[in-house]
Amino acid sequence: MKKKFIVIGGGAAGFFAAINAAELNPELEVLILEGSNKVLQKVKVSGGGRCNVTHACFTPNELIEFYPRGKKELRGPFHQFMTGDTMEWFENRGVPLKIEDDNRIFPESNSSQTIIDCFLESAKKAGVKVQTSTRVEAIEKKEKNFVIKTNSEDFIADYLLIASGSNTKVWQMTEKLGHSIIQPVPSLFTFNIADERLKDIPGTSVPNATVKVLNSKLEAQGPLLITHWGLSGPGILKLSAWGALELYKKDYQFEIEVNWLSKKNEEVFEALKLAKKEHSKKQVVLRSIFDKISKRLWEQFVIASQISSNSQWAQLSNKDLESLANQLSKSRFKVSGKSTFKDEFVTAGGINLKEINFKRYESKLHKKLFFAGEVLNIDAVTGGFNFQNAWTGGWIVANSLNS
Repeated sequence: MKKKFIVIGGGAAGFFAAINAAELNPELEVLILEGSNKVLQKVKVSGGGRCNVTHACFTPNELIEFYPRGKKELRGPFHQFMTGDTMEWFENRGVPLKIEDDNRIFPESNSSQTIIDCFLESAKKAGVKVQTSTRVEAIEKKEKNFVIKTNSEDFIADYLLIASGSNTKVWQMTEKLGHSIIQPVPSLFTFNIADERLKDIPGTSVPNATVKVLNSKLEAQGPLLITHWGLSGPGILKLSAWGALELYKKDYQFEIEVNWLSKKNEEVFEALKLAKKEHSKKQVVLRSIFDKISKRLWEQFVIASQISSNSQWAQLSNKDLESLANQLSKSRFKVSGKSTFKDEFVTAGGINLKEINFKRYESKLHKKLFFAGEVLNIDAVTGGFNFQNAWTGGWIVANSLNS
């Protein structure tokens, strides 16, 4: 009689584990249970519909630095399966990938449907069964097996993988099995800011700003984007990921300091002094002296420095220059709330990592019970890292079933 491997969750980690398990163990019966009527929905919307498969970072010790939670635990797993292995896996299945300038990796087709089709085709070829609209209502351990009770029927599994993402109902079921849950809080989000300097210039960006949360040690560097509701971009998302717990405790009410140039205040001041000398008869407001600061953003800083729109460089006092330097390198903004980053809702929280054997992604409390993906208290900054965690976990689970 065939042994049965059941996967709860029809997402990235679940499909990856199921496909590899079926390919490695042809005698295994593999079944995916998905509560909604569609699978791989997060894959579909990721990367703006292009699916940011992984990130071009090929050294485990460097890759783990992108994970605010799970860094220590992922070092070993990444030595078993990481970015290069992911690329090879997809390319062997007819999905060529490309590395973009910012090191994010996408399918050459620029469509997440390519990844979804690859999974569905590979699952079908490997004999993986997929059952949608099947909501899990209870999980029970009975001797060496697991009983999964659903809205339609009961299933018995020899091996069980929980890859249900941030599903609080499934988390509650794992608590009944003895596991503890780190309560989830949002991890990737943008900052809501109502400020005159930003109000009329949505879409404006800078390539490399430094953002600090005042009265904390939180700091991040990266591209910044002004939006209709405040600030976004990789620099903000990085800060939100590393500060997820601390910013949650602040109820998303805090103050930030932005250095739009990532240069020392003294350097900026000296550059302004030089501009005063070289452009003495020109109007200050007409042209930004920094390539990285657009004319629209420059105008806002000049206005905020209380410099008249008619002022020429020669008319500026040192106090004026100091005020403008502060706007460029030490702007302060009040954050009042957050907004979810597109449809890519990521949380910090999940199964306590101390309860997992990361050599197998197996529960330390119950043999043959596995976890992978966002159901664990692991999350990363944006850029393909959360998917890499899913692929690595799924691969290791598949390779652990017969060992």
